[in-house]
Amino acid sequence: MSIATNALAPSETMQVRRSLRRLAASALAVLAFAATALPLPAYARSAPESFADLVQEVMPAVVNISASTTVEARNRTLPQLPPGTPFEDLFEEFFNRRGQGNGDSSPSRPRSSNSLGSGFVIDPSGIVVTNNHVIGDANDISVIFPDGTRLKAEIVGKDSKVDLAVLKVKSDKPLKAVKFGDSETIRPGDWVMAIGNPFALGGSVTAGIVSARGRNIDSGPYDNYIQTDASINKGNSGGPLFNMNGEVIGINTAILSPTGGSVGIGFAVPASTAVPIIDQLRQFGETRRGWLGVRIQNVDDATAEALNLGSARGALIAGVDDKGPAKPAGLEVGDVIVRFDGREVKDSRDLPRIVASTPVGKAVDVTIVRKGQEMTKQVTLGRLEDTEKQASLQQPSTEPPTATRQALGLNMSGMTDELRRRFSLKDDLKGVVITRVDPNSAASDKRIQAGEVIVEVNQEPVTSPADVTKRIDDLKAQGRKSALLLVANAQGEVRFVALSIE
Repeated sequence: MSIATNALAPSETMQVRRSLRRLAASALAVLAFAATALPLPAYARSAPESFADLVQEVMPAVVNISASTTVEARNRTLPQLPPGTPFEDLFEEFFNRRGQGNGDSSPSRPRSSNSLGSGFVIDPSGIVVTNNHVIGDANDISVIFPDGTRLKAEIVGKDSKVDLAVLKVKSDKPLKAVKFGDSETIRPGDWVMAIGNPFALGGSVTAGIVSARGRNIDSGPYDNYIQTDASINKGNSGGPLFNMNGEVIGINTAILSPTGGSVGIGFAVPASTAVPIIDQLRQFGETRRGWLGVRIQNVDDATAEALNLGSARGALIAGVDDKGPAKPAGLEVGDVIVRFDGREVKDSRDLPRIVASTPVGKAVDVTIVRKGQEMTKQVTLGRLEDTEKQASLQQPSTEPPTATRQALGLNMSGMTDELRRRFSLKDDLKGVVITRVDPNSAASDKRIQAGEVIVEVNQEPVTSPADVTKRIDDLKAQGRKSALLLVANAQGEVRFVALSIE
């Protein structure tokens, strides 16, 4: 009887050793090749093991904001019920009990409207930042700290355009404060953390990533939001958005949600936008934005081709304020601003933000493209007035008369007294009157309307329909694909419109 064992004979042992040596040599060769010949793959950084240490460090500087506004009550009249209805007495008793009935002889009582939000301390002396919409027109504001301390706050300054407010509280001891970080270096995919007061629950922490930068949600003239999927809900407004260094790179301001709760799309004012405004509010109690004195519009591909820009870029000047800094500096209608104070202007949305953040009175270099040639003008900025009014376009309602010429889907006529009266045109407005627009034309798609006036074609004045058609023929002969029209409304406000001439 034989017994099987796990032991090896001497000859077998030698064979195994030789095999292992060959295998080891092959493995070392493979590793050496991989180390020298193959590129190392790029791996995503892992999520933080925990946010707890970071939260512990910054949480004492994050506060809740309670704002109370006293509103005068209004007497309400009883619902109009049919005479003799069985509910008439019931309704009268109900409203009289609430002091809202016609028979109530007591005076109206003012009521209090309360709002809750978030904020954070940026200076140990007691400077707190929040959103303007959190405090609104409140006459009683309290700042509530994580340890339960409640301090009355006064408003240092606020700005509705960027939705920021700066408050001041008095404390017997220095407060824990947090610092702003560089929001320009963050990238989509970077980890961020939000702390705030959602639904009045008190200090709550959420984490996520930067979803996008430079978001425009049409909430104001300087929209440049950071988008994040860190949960932001009602009550988070005014709270900080931290990077992983514990620096504030954004101020949570708005959410996009059909339900009112977080769906993973929240928006924060970037620190790069907020810090200059906060500094102005602390120093002056108000904003002092730079003012260039131009009206601009975006440059699309057709406009870029008509202006010989090469690519769609910059901000096209559609109007120059007679009393603004741009006019004496030599900026003109039709110029395209491509750089301002050394900063690139990629599109028309960039320019207002750059100008507004530039100090009042500073002399800056403005690079423009004029008729295909790049040049630089120096402008000394004025101050933007908040009371500046924007004129609205007039919508002509009268039926246009028969035109004398037609081009680009437009019926055109020379300027006459009858047309001035018919379309209520300004007395000093000169050009070619548009009397009808083909609804199926590109001109209609660009919202050109009857009653508007063509002032220029490719930056050359026109005074008759023949001037317009001749200029278009010249452009076609040059191989151009579009014509750039300077169009004025009845009040004389102008805008550029690029139309295809193919």
